[in-house]
Amino acid sequence: MTAQQNKSSLAALTLAAVGIVYGDIGTSPLYTLKAVFHEDHGLALTTPNLLGIISLIFWGLTLIVSLKYVALILRADNRGEGGIMALMALALNSVTKASKWYFPLMVLGVFGATMFYGDSVITPAISVLGAIEGLEVAIPGIPNWVVLLITAIVLVALYSVQRRGTAGIGRWFGPVMLVWFAALAAMGVANIIEAPQILAALNPLHAFRFMLENKYTAFIALGAVVLSLTGAEALYADMGHFGKKPIRAAWFLIAFPALALNYMGQGALLIMHPEHVSNPFYNQLGSWSIYPLVLLSTMAAVIASQATISGTFSMTKQAIALGLMPRMRVLHTSESEIGQIYIPAVNWLQLVVVLIGVLIFQSSDDMAGAYGIAVTATMLCTTILTFFVTRYRWHLPLVLCFGATGFFIVMDIMLFSSSTLKLFHGGWFPLLLGAILFTGMMTWKRGRHLVFENLQSHAIPLEEFLQSLFVAPPTRVYGTAIFLRGESDGVPHALLHNLSHNKVLHERVVFLTVHMLEEPWVPTAEQAKVTALGHNCFQINVFYGFKDEPDIPKVLAQCEEHGLPFEMMETSFFIARQTVISAPGGGMAPWREHLFVAMSRNARGAADYYQIPPNRVIELGTQVEI
Repeated sequence: MTAQQNKSSLAALTLAAVGIVYGDIGTSPLYTLKAVFHEDHGLALTTPNLLGIISLIFWGLTLIVSLKYVALILRADNRGEGGIMALMALALNSVTKASKWYFPLMVLGVFGATMFYGDSVITPAISVLGAIEGLEVAIPGIPNWVVLLITAIVLVALYSVQRRGTAGIGRWFGPVMLVWFAALAAMGVANIIEAPQILAALNPLHAFRFMLENKYTAFIALGAVVLSLTGAEALYADMGHFGKKPIRAAWFLIAFPALALNYMGQGALLIMHPEHVSNPFYNQLGSWSIYPLVLLSTMAAVIASQATISGTFSMTKQAIALGLMPRMRVLHTSESEIGQIYIPAVNWLQLVVVLIGVLIFQSSDDMAGAYGIAVTATMLCTTILTFFVTRYRWHLPLVLCFGATGFFIVMDIMLFSSSTLKLFHGGWFPLLLGAILFTGMMTWKRGRHLVFENLQSHAIPLEEFLQSLFVAPPTRVYGTAIFLRGESDGVPHALLHNLSHNKVLHERVVFLTVHMLEEPWVPTAEQAKVTALGHNCFQINVFYGFKDEPDIPKVLAQCEEHGLPFEMMETSFFIARQTVISAPGGGMAPWREHLFVAMSRNARGAADYYQIPPNRVIELGTQVEI
């Protein structure tokens, strides 16, 4: 590839990153400053306070987004993939399963992931609601129910088109967000020219002075300042889609300058016109600009929401592969982009929760408290996991690891602590969502472990069984039988049932075991390993990463290179469908066992999940007590 082509490719990826990666943080100016100076916070609108707040926002963007995420955390990639699930897998691989840190790190990663889900529910609600609230500036006295109705219509339309994928409209995300950031920068510059004294906020001393003079009030205000940092986690989660260079270029060349200019412009506006504090964003250019801004900001809010919805689908797929959620129906919306997926159950459930959030809070100001906790909790979990990666994966000196992450941990704790003050003013919402998801994930993980232990305790060693079986071999019939087998299951129940009832064995018998690794991708050439067991019996071990697309027929086609060709019309797949039963005195509390049983019954079948042709599948039932 020539240097010119490289530049062209980088430019295209940077434009795409502007649209998808920075949609969330790009819509923060809609509601951040009006939330900071909300009357509930008791913060007086004075020039020193304005300089302090704008300084906090500017240095927050500089230290947390630019330094922590763009400079440090983007280095912690798991084979090119980012996001808290990939980071958790990287941290778990760093300490090994025998380590005392393994379980706490898994719990921390799962908690951070559930907070990301909370963030992904609040982002569409607050972004779209914040955009539509511009109508309150354009039409004073407009009933709140009209704003809520329009918000609900936009959200329902957004979630309804998810099954079509983003391939068609995705190409417009970058250009629209480029126009959005250009508008942010232009409005900022226009107001800075009117009140250039706001540029003093570039001096961090104003932030320190504001914190020292206002103390508790300033600490409360920090919980709203956090809103300017929402979406920082998204740039790390999207690393696998775009790579580090485009994400960094998009931040430093476009998003960061535009955001900094707009926040300063809003500060300059409030110095000149403090009466606009109820909604400074929509008052930046005067009444003529309100309707165009409502239209543009709604488009930006939809794009920001789309990024978090897509991120939720991707996160769910990873959680399923890592054994934290039951198998679900995953549809691909693009033939060329494997990462573009749609999960119907997640889509509609998320829409219901988003609409509930809109109805409960009814304004972006009231939703701000809920947003802060979700964002800061995920940021704190990410920083702690990064410490373990730098220490145990990269083997950096302890002093350097503490130096690199300790400063950010202190900042994250401060921001999280400030956000928890809003616990009874919306903060409970993402925590409740997180608690429900966390309970479900840990119950599924624990339940699968109990099922595994039960099967292992009753397992018959495969090699010994085959030796005894072929002392007086059963009748062999034409064709190939493939038995899906767990990692330590011994003889598959489906094989025992087949021998017991049919008294025959196929002329070629294959035992197939799927291994899910704690890494995003496994090269195609390394996905299948074949071992001959004698008597025309074989063991195939299949290896997938948590972002790989499970496709058993595709893997079997690769086995021809190992001297084991398959003809699908002569191959039968025998799968044991496990019916889990809650038994008294089991390994979990009765209510958790019943929850696990319910989740098991609603999980997607193994044949469907692994894309095995349904007309080649024979299912045999087996009961497992936990």
